[in-house]
Amino acid sequence: MIIQRVVLNSRPGKNGVPVAENFQLEQRTIADTVQAGQVRVKTLYLSVDPYMRCRMNEDTGSDYLRPWQLSEVADGGGIGVVEESKHDNFTKGDFVTSFTWPWQTVAILDGSLLQKLVPQLVNGRLSYFLGAAGITGLTALLGIREKGHVAAGANQTMVVSGAAGACGSLAGQIGRLEGCSRVVGIAGTDEKCSILVQEMGFDAAINYKKGDVAKRLRELCPNGVDVYFDNVGGDISDTVISQMNQNSHIILCGQISQYNKDVPYPPPLPPDIEKIQKERNITRERFLVLNYMDKQEASVLQLCQWIQEGKLKVRETVVEGLENIGAAFQSMMSGGNIGKQIVSVSK
Repeated sequence: MIIQRVVLNSRPGKNGVPVAENFQLEQRTIADTVQAGQVRVKTLYLSVDPYMRCRMNEDTGSDYLRPWQLSEVADGGGIGVVEESKHDNFTKGDFVTSFTWPWQTVAILDGSLLQKLVPQLVNGRLSYFLGAAGITGLTALLGIREKGHVAAGANQTMVVSGAAGACGSLAGQIGRLEGCSRVVGIAGTDEKCSILVQEMGFDAAINYKKGDVAKRLRELCPNGVDVYFDNVGGDISDTVISQMNQNSHIILCGQISQYNKDVPYPPPLPPDIEKIQKERNITRERFLVLNYMDKQEASVLQLCQWIQEGKLKVRETVVEGLENIGAAFQSMMSGGNIGKQIVSVSK
């Protein structure tokens, strides 16, 4: 059987900016037969995520992320439909997902690595299982619950950087649902800021490319910052941390401003900001969703319930065609998207 797949064509270098040409579409032949325990799947959706930038390096800088190999197929979160199964848990027509889905049109996968999906849980929007009801939503929800120490009625203010992105746009909404009394987002365009306030229920949003971010934060968070959902790192995070309260909490989700730099993760804070963190007893701990897999099922059901009730607004940027996944990756890394970046593979 002839399929199409996307391989890593070149590395951008530790300090380089990824471009579409780092990936290459090619044809490949795969077996026509499915062995015991295997499932043949047709790919429907693939997820494009900021963490994948680390996988483009020879060394990801992480003990839980495997680097993509040159001339080998890339992989990540994916969804497909079963075409043939020799695994007891799946039958033809089942919708399934995996964290390690190859970027190709059809694949033969080990059935033990797949999870069955129930489309009704997300009102038939299968792609949501790669975003709001998938690893992205889990990252936001578990990050807030495990590291944010949000308590209903405590009059807490949350700030979210990268707030218009896949995780940030959910985190602000979840912070509100979990009990924060005020939620302020930081994003890079007026359009994104408008969407955060008018569509997603943020109290306010700051365009960091315009004006004085520190001044705007003081105006919008007059009682200081209690919870900071940090997606970006760098100067923006330094500015937020300087206005955080005693015994407040940083949810260290991502550091996208640092992903094209050869620095450790999480990047160290400047000495003056580190001093503030220590003096004010501000927690700043990295967290991995994989460490909370015992809470995955209940958390996904909670996310799905909020989606069904209309309490969690979901934004997606959908790119059609496997051949465009490199361009989608480049666009995502440039911060041009609102919400989750998805590639629709099946035509």
